[in-house]
Amino acid sequence: MKTINMSNGAVLASEISLGCMRIADLSDKDAANLIQTAVDEGINFFDHADIYAGGKSEELFAKAVDMNKIDREKLIIQTKCGIRPGFFDFSKEHILEAVDGSLKRLNTEYIDVLLLHRPDTLVEPEEVAEAFDRLLSSGKVRNFGVSNQNPMQIELLSSYLNQKIVANQLQLSITNTGMIDAGLNVNMKIDSSIVRDGSILDYCRLKNITIQAWSPFQYGFFEGVFLNNEKFPELNQKIDEIAKAKGVTNSAIAVAWILRHPAKIQTIVGTTNAKRLKDICNASNVELTRQEWYEIYRAAGNKLP
Repeated sequence: MKTINMSNGAVLASEISLGCMRIADLSDKDAANLIQTAVDEGINFFDHADIYAGGKSEELFAKAVDMNKIDREKLIIQTKCGIRPGFFDFSKEHILEAVDGSLKRLNTEYIDVLLLHRPDTLVEPEEVAEAFDRLLSSGKVRNFGVSNQNPMQIELLSSYLNQKIVANQLQLSITNTGMIDAGLNVNMKIDSSIVRDGSILDYCRLKNITIQAWSPFQYGFFEGVFLNNEKFPELNQKIDEIAKAKGVTNSAIAVAWILRHPAKIQTIVGTTNAKRLKDICNASNVELTRQEWYEIYRAAGNKLP
């Protein structure tokens, strides 16, 4: 498993991370098997959020780690906070309470990376800064980041922070390529040329912020997966063709397509199937050519200018 140097090497993370949103649906035994499989495949980065299954996903993860007797120091645990029932909350009080809750559920003394989960338009950056300072000085959180934020939101927040933003978790898959499309269709009067995210891809590269791709197999906004989906015949034909040539599964190609980008994007995969996770991890050993990457991009219905 190749690694990504987040924040100039402050975090040496596996380029594929296991997203733990759905693990609460597993039995204790199956969860333990999934986490152990991830570790065996070289995954050291595990993504959580306090809202996943109402905190049960964090609890089950901790139990799985304990059942497998995995050394906590070898794991990089990321969690997110800020989403509450019906609203967003980046207040100092909520951030501090949310972290204490996650620490307890995860049965750990510290969180490696804390992300603010989706933008809160009522954010008061000075409160976030106070919360981050307290969390860092107390040793409860070591690194900080955001999720689904655009450049100016990050700039606003960063102007108050004493810490660097190390990651921005964004939706990206072969069928959700908005951050890529606008950069290819510059100065054109077509829909794909519209910059909807403030050029977040280039911004993160300039600022050395690791982009974490969520829902790498989904199309739309949780509408379903595109792999083996009759809605995407040309795309699946091309992916299957390349997968056969590389000797891997179609899911490995879908992830390898993201990993091929020189922005060094970390991919968050949320499978709860241990065998499928092993198949996906083969993506780290696949190097798509520039031609293959563009063939997949075009097969998804994208036209090059």
